[in-house]
Amino acid sequence: MNISVVCVGKLKEKYLKAAIEEYAKRLSRYCKLEIIEVSDEKTPDNASDKEEALIKEKEGLGILKHIRDNSFVITLDLKGKMLSSEELADFIKESAINGNSNLTFIIGGSLGLSNSVLARANFSLCFSKMTFPHQLMRVILLEQIYRGYRIINNEPYHK
Repeated sequence: MNISVVCVGKLKEKYLKAAIEEYAKRLSRYCKLEIIEVSDEKTPDNASDKEEALIKEKEGLGILKHIRDNSFVITLDLKGKMLSSEELADFIKESAINGNSNLTFIIGGSLGLSNSVLARANFSLCFSKMTFPHQLMRVILLEQIYRGYRIINNEPYHK
């Protein structure tokens, strides 16, 4: 299984980089992981709705460039479907069984995802009704993918 995480913005915090490196190392025995960072656009203070839409579209174009044609795309979106860890594990397992061996998870920037990226999605996933910083969401996503593989393989992991 090939898993790509396309995300807006570069990580600066060492503690988040360390956590991502740790989960990438753990995941290496289960899948091939690729993390792609797309440049984020500066949002001016008091940006209008139109300005924000333009920023999301520009970031969206950067995201779409990195999505392979044969990839099953999962956007992280507050309007998406909520899954338990076990359901996410089943989703990953079923994706592989159904021939979707290239999964691409998309994490938008601080303004969210453009309509063009949302339209490209095969599935929309919501982790919580709460809003998380998009940099921290990378760690949360990788941890849940790792947990999913542990569940798929009937391996122990904290509950």
